[in-house]
Amino acid sequence: MSNNVEEKILHGTTTVGIKAKDGVVLCADMRASAGYFIANNNTMKIQQIDQHAGLTLAGGVADAQNIVDILRYHSNLHRVEKQGDISIHSLARLCSLIFHQNRGYPFMADILLGGYDANGPSLFNVDMFGSVEEKSYVTTGSGSPVAYGLLEEEYKEDLTIEEAKQVALRAVKAAITRNIGTGDGINIAVMDKDGFRLLTDEQKKAVIEL
Repeated sequence: MSNNVEEKILHGTTTVGIKAKDGVVLCADMRASAGYFIANNNTMKIQQIDQHAGLTLAGGVADAQNIVDILRYHSNLHRVEKQGDISIHSLARLCSLIFHQNRGYPFMADILLGGYDANGPSLFNVDMFGSVEEKSYVTTGSGSPVAYGLLEEEYKEDLTIEEAKQVALRAVKAAITRNIGTGDGINIAVMDKDGFRLLTDEQKKAVIEL
């Protein structure tokens, strides 16, 4: 990839995923940047895949949105054919296959995929090479070193979904303070036995002061 093309890919972000004992939390900032240029300050980096699953986007926006469309298609197809939710593990493997099949002209994206299925909560990190890792907590993007500092200090195996929301929001807020590519607000979604829900501004403010 030439430097000219690389500079035009919208990137610069912080995304966080945490698996709690009763669900999964996905959190991300809202800034898309191209180098030192802020290309968009209202970017939705958390996408719903199905009623029980979602993912975060980091990297090239167009590439990541393409992956979202493919995963949504196959999840809906599975629902029609099998009359039930596709497993989060199957979605992660499908995402890995998409990356692997395009390795000659790779998708420039890093995906955190999570949800709640018959096996409970699951969280996976899928990188641009198609590697899949199941995680208890993970962060991607240019602000991830800052976010990891907070996550490694505060993550506990028995976190509830409410506690995980607070930790995730604080991790992204810390990255906004320290990373030029991260900023312009925070979005957060939870996935538990009641499905996928994106928190409103009022619900976010009830967790921490943003």
